[in-house]
Amino acid sequence: MTEKTVTIVAENGLHVRPASQLVKIAKEFEADVTITNAGKSASARSLFKMQTLAIKKGSNVTVTSEDAIAVEKVAEFLSIMD
Repeated sequence: MTEKTVTIVAENGLHVRPASQLVKIAKEFEADVTITNAGKSASARSLFKMQTLAIKKGSNVTVTSEDAIAVEKVAEFLSIMD
């Protein structure tokens, strides 16, 4: 299991547009990708579940997966999303 923590810098946090892009990235991989924020976890493959995490600017989120490349790609997206 690989994990990486990222601090969200986007002014609006993870709103619908970047969340849908995140779901697309997560679906590129066979392994599931999990995002954890404030003690709540959700699959990055579900737009609805991503919205329930209420990820805001300044949130420290953890990306976890069996696939290290998936973790890197999702974490990179989260760190630069706008």
